[in-house]
Amino acid sequence: MVAAPRRALGWLRWYLAEFTGETAYERHVAWLRRHDPSAPVPTRRAFERRRTDERYGDPRAGHHRGCC
Repeated sequence: MVAAPRRALGWLRWYLAEFTGETAYERHVAWLRRHDPSAPVPTRRAFERRRTDERYGDPRAGHHRGCC
């Protein structure tokens, strides 16, 4: 009886983490280590900064993917 709600809560936690982008850094580090193990791994702060800059950066730069 307890297993079903526990599974549902686990799924909800996973879904929210994916939806909010919380797991993006971990996925990036895993990808980087798979494709170039000798490449330096950015800190989470540097990764998030770059991600924010890419999302909301200068629209004239040609890589603007944010809203508005």
